Amino acid sequence: MENLKLKDFLDYKFLSGLELSPNKNYGAFIVNSADYDENKYLSNIWIYNCITREYKKLTTMNKENNLIWLDNEVILFSSLRDEKLKKKIEDGEHWTVFYAINIHGGEAYEYMRIPMNVNQIKKIADEKFLIAATYDHYGINLHSHKGDEKSKAIDLIKENKDYEVLDEIPFWSNGEGFTNKKRNRLYLFDRGTKDIVPISNQFENVDLCSVKDGKGLYVSQNYTNKMELTNELYIYDLYSSQAKCLVEEDEYSIDYAEFVGDEIIFAASPMDKYGLNQNYNFYKITGHDVQLLSCHDFGMHNSVGSDCRFGGGTDHRVFDNCLYFVATENKSSFIKKLSLDGTIEKLTSDNGSVDCFDVCNDGIIFIGLRGTKLQEIYITEDGVETQITKFNEKIVETKNIIVPEPLEFENDGVKIEGFVLKPVNYDESKCYPGILDIHGGPKTVYGEIFYHEMQVWANEGYFVFFCNPRGSDGRGDEFADIRGKYGTIDYDDLMKFTDEVLKKYPQIDSTRIGVTGGSYGGFMTNWIIGHTDRFKCAASQRSISNWISKFGTTDIGYYFNADQISSTPWDNMEKMWFHSPLKYANQAVTPTLFIHSEEDYRCWLAEGLQMFTALKYHGVDARLCMFRGENHELSRSGKPKHRVRRLEEMTNWFEKYLK
Repeated sequence: MENLKLKDFLDYKFLSGLELSPNKNYGAFIVNSADYDENKYLSNIWIYNCITREYKKLTTMNKENNLIWLDNEVILFSSLRDEKLKKKIEDGEHWTVFYAINIHGGEAYEYMRIPMNVNQIKKIADEKFLIAATYDHYGINLHSHKGDEKSKAIDLIKENKDYEVLDEIPFWSNGEGFTNKKRNRLYLFDRGTKDIVPISNQFENVDLCSVKDGKGLYVSQNYTNKMELTNELYIYDLYSSQAKCLVEEDEYSIDYAEFVGDEIIFAASPMDKYGLNQNYNFYKITGHDVQLLSCHDFGMHNSVGSDCRFGGGTDHRVFDNCLYFVATENKSSFIKKLSLDGTIEKLTSDNGSVDCFDVCNDGIIFIGLRGTKLQEIYITEDGVETQITKFNEKIVETKNIIVPEPLEFENDGVKIEGFVLKPVNYDESKCYPGILDIHGGPKTVYGEIFYHEMQVWANEGYFVFFCNPRGSDGRGDEFADIRGKYGTIDYDDLMKFTDEVLKKYPQIDSTRIGVTGGSYGGFMTNWIIGHTDRFKCAASQRSISNWISKFGTTDIGYYFNADQISSTPWDNMEKMWFHSPLKYANQAVTPTLFIHSEEDYRCWLAEGLQMFTALKYHGVDARLCMFRGENHELSRSGKPKHRVRRLEEMTNWFEKYLK
C-alpha cells in the first residue's frame, strides 16, 4: 500500500445529482473530476440501469444543477455549447440553454433556450415548465435590445461595473457576490410560445419545491429593506394561473414542502425555543389550518463534514404516499421515512453519510460516503446495503487509509464523542506530533468518513484528532444550543478532549501539537490561541475574530450574530466583544497561519486581517494566505490549484513547527 499524498484528491471522483426516471428503471447522476492543468472541474452525466445494475457515461455538461427527466428515456440538462451565445453572455446577456439526450444513444440536441440565468426547473405539464431564475431589479436585459439601443445598454452596463449601489441587507452573499435587489424569481415558461410569465413579484426570493398535477409548491421571502428569517409557503395552480398563500410569514422558517398523497407536508421551525438553529418539525396543511404532524429533534439534512464532495443533490423524496428525508444523528446521516400518521422510521445504517438519494420499488438508491471509502452509489433493500459503483475503488485498494478510532468522555455530565487517526505505520514505541481539527458550523458534525486533509496528515506521520463539542448537530436542540456561550463550554469540551487524547495516547508529544479549523472552527482556533499556549502552532481558516465587525459586513452577520451571540452592537456591545477572539489577541503567543478567500462573504477577509494584524503587532509569528476568486467553500469546491496550495500552506506550517 502507498501513502496517501496531498495531490491524490485530484484523482477522486465526486458523485452528485442522482435522479431516477419516472418509471424508476434508470438513474442519471453526475461524475465530477478535477482538471489541475485547466484549474477547473469536469462534469459528465452517467446512466445507471436499475435492472441490470450497469452504468455508463452518457455526455458532458457544464452546469451541475438543472438536470431533470423529460420522460422515461430523455434527460434534460443545461449546458453552454454555442460559441456565439458564449460571446453574447460575455457581453452581458443572460441565457440558459437546455439540451435533451436519449439515454439509449444519439447526440444531445438543443431543446430550448431561456433568456435568463435559470437556477431551478421543474416540468409542470407538456411544454410547460416552472423555473426559478435570477431577476435583477436594477439590471438591464440586453437580449431585449436591438441596434443602437443595445449599444447604449452595453455602454451603461460597462459604466455600472465601476460601482455598486446598496439599499438593503444582505447586500451580498457567499458564492454569489453582490445580490442587492437580486432575487430568485418564479416564472412559468411555455416552450411552444416561448412566453415567460412571472408568478412571484420582483422582490420575492423563491425556492421551487415540488410539482404535482399542474400545481407547484414554493417557499418565498418577500422583502425590500431587510431579509428576515421567516418565509411563506405558496401553491401555484397552472390552470387558474393563480398563486395562493398557504402559510403566512412571521410564523415559521420553512425548509421545504412536498405533495404527499392528498396532503401537503412541510418541514419548518418556529424558532421559538432555540433560535435559528432549532431543529425542524413536520407540519401538514388541512384546509386553512397548519397542524403539527411529527416532532423531529435531530438535524435535518446531512451535516456530516467531508472535503470529498463536489456538487449536490436532492435529500428528500416522495414515494408511495410517504416522505423520505435525510437527517443527521450523532456521527452519521440517515434516510428516514415519514408516514402520513406522523411516524418516522430509520431506513439506513449507522455507517457514514447519505449525500443524495432517490426511491424505487426495490429499495433506495443513494450516493454516500460509507466507512472510510470515497463516494459511491449504493442501494439498500430490506435493510441490506449493496455497493453498486466502483469509481473510487482504486484509492481504497492502493492507498493507506487510516480508520478513525472512537474516543468518548464526559464533561459536565454530557457525553462528548471524538475520534483519533493514528499515524501511518504507527509504532507505539515512538513519539509523534498531533493536530486537533475543529469542524465548522458549529451545528455540523465530524464522523468516521473519509476526510482528505486529515488522512494526508496521518499519512505524513501525525496523530489527528477531532470531536463534536456542544454546539454540534445530531444530538438534539439542547446539545446544539450554545447561544451566548461561544468560547466557553465548547472551548472547555475541546480542551478536555485534547486532555483525554493525550491520556489515551501517550505516544503524542504534548509539546508538538497544532490546531486548525474553518469557519466556526476558525473562530475557535482564534479563540484558543488567545486563551492557552499549549499548542505549538495554529492554522486558522475562513475565521471569525470580531463579532462586532462581522455583524455589519457579512451576508449572515446581522441575524446570525444577534441570535448566536445573543446580542447586537447596540444592546450589549460588551458581550459581543467578550466573545470576540480579537479581544484576547494580545495574550496570544502561538505562531498562526491564516487562510482566507477574497470573496468569502460569510466570514469576510476583514476577520482574518484583524487577527493577523493583532498577532503581528504583538510580535507573534503569523502568515496570511489569501485566495482570489474563491469564497467560503475553498476547501471543498475551490479551484483545484487553489485547493492544493491551501493544503500545502497548512501542511508546511505544521511541518515547520511540529517536526
